[in-house]
Amino acid sequence: MKPLIGMPTDADWTHRGFKDYIDDRVAQGIVAAGGIPVMIPPHDVNMIDDYVARCDGFAFLGGPDIDPTLFGEEPVAKLGNTSLRKDQFELGLCRAAFKAGKAMFGICRGIQIIGIALGGQMYQDFPSQHEGAFVKHQQDAPAMYPTHHVTTVPGTLTAKLLGEKPYVNSFHHQTLKTDVGPLLKVTAQAADGAVEAIESIDNQLVLAVQWHPEFLFETMPEERALWGNFVERVEQGG
Repeated sequence: MKPLIGMPTDADWTHRGFKDYIDDRVAQGIVAAGGIPVMIPPHDVNMIDDYVARCDGFAFLGGPDIDPTLFGEEPVAKLGNTSLRKDQFELGLCRAAFKAGKAMFGICRGIQIIGIALGGQMYQDFPSQHEGAFVKHQQDAPAMYPTHHVTTVPGTLTAKLLGEKPYVNSFHHQTLKTDVGPLLKVTAQAADGAVEAIESIDNQLVLAVQWHPEFLFETMPEERALWGNFVERVEQGG
């Protein structure tokens, strides 16, 4: 039986109430790797345990900025749109899934949610807050085109799947700090030090990346490997 992959949705407010959605490319990536994508509206923290019990693994996706008050900071001037309810739901879901031994995959905002949920710190605006930042992390090129390289840490799962210097796309201005807490390790960085991938230390529950492999998996074999590995980790119970 194919595994069920829970995916917290974005939730935009409209004149008709909240509209929940995901990028179809993420669902395609999961289906291509042998999983069944299931959308999770991020509205009710009281349902987190039910979602964790019913889903076999979780994908945390791209989306708005993360509310800095949830990691002990006040907002800086260059902070973008945030969604407190979405943030609170996803942080709670991530912690519960990790505790339950459910495998997770993070994309862009997703790597940040996983990092913060498990004890890490982050930049609200990497270009203005990190001395030496110079890589263009918000590309103007179409999403299916990679625009900069990252360097992986030898011996990590990230390096095994992607090689030494993966070529990636980039659509972010927030990023994790290298202090990712006691449960995680940094496994790839950009040339200016931006954290580009993380893994869990003592198990294979977590692999997350800062770029968007959902736009690259059809043309780049190494990006397909990320999706296949995710479903494999889910099937193995992390």
